[in-house]
Amino acid sequence: MTEPRAEAPTQRAGFAAIIGAPNAGKSTLVNRLTGTKVSIVTQKVQTTRFPVRGIAIYGDAQIVLVDTPGIFSPRRRLDRAMVASAWGGADEADAVVHLVDAASHIAAQGKDGSAADRRSAEDTEMIISALKESGKKVILALNKIDGMRRDTLLALSQELFETGVYSEVFMISALSGDGVDDLGRRLAEAMPEGPWLYPEDQSADVPLRVLAAEITREKVYLRVHEELPYSAAVETTAFEERPDGSARIEQTIYVERESQRPIVLGKGGQTLKWIGQKSREELTELFDRPVHLFLTVKVDPKWQDSRALYAQFGLEYDV
Repeated sequence: MTEPRAEAPTQRAGFAAIIGAPNAGKSTLVNRLTGTKVSIVTQKVQTTRFPVRGIAIYGDAQIVLVDTPGIFSPRRRLDRAMVASAWGGADEADAVVHLVDAASHIAAQGKDGSAADRRSAEDTEMIISALKESGKKVILALNKIDGMRRDTLLALSQELFETGVYSEVFMISALSGDGVDDLGRRLAEAMPEGPWLYPEDQSADVPLRVLAAEITREKVYLRVHEELPYSAAVETTAFEERPDGSARIEQTIYVERESQRPIVLGKGGQTLKWIGQKSREELTELFDRPVHLFLTVKVDPKWQDSRALYAQFGLEYDV
């Protein structure tokens, strides 16, 4: 008598979008869920300009995470493209997580809240209004809960849940990892049954030249975030696979004004040298091969109107 064959586990695969106000911690959460760096993380808001897809595995489920740009009140063409991209990512997803910076939201309600806290709270209210209009139920994740009082968190959770746009609430710290696995398992359950969409060992669905540009842009902001507002972009102009297995990458850093060029270059070119060195080190580790990186700084007052740059980041130009 033959033993009955055990049924193979049912595979699941789908898309989960992380939406939220700028600086809510979306990139940190995607990196934590995937266990690898697929999205740039800086202290500047508005650093994610296109939906980076990180791929997380929980049990038999593959979750393709769409790390959307922050949703905020758009003013410029680039702003409109980023916000349209964020909502587009949410519309197409099998599950949506609205990430809220709990500490900032609480601060905005008191006298000690900064202008940034109040802007973040306003953006959160705007997202809630849009969700009400769409009738879409999403998961609420209260982030940055480290050191917060439990009664304060429960009161905030209740206040937001009563808006009627959330199906459930998770309290997490994307930075430390607290509560993130619970959220990951919930997203796994929400994925539809079906074969995996990507190979098991793949952690991101981002063209290498785009990822390389994002990593260099992160280093630009890390080094000159005080002097340089959001007026810089990085484009990978050449990506060549060398016969010896190394990669030769050429990139252009665009700034809007002539006065910003010396900021990126630094005295004797030292700032640009630091940016190049740090970016090359990370790219070498990420691509697991030697990287030869060549950086150029160009002044282009209209780089935000460049269709080529929008295409690089997968953004719609005519929004």
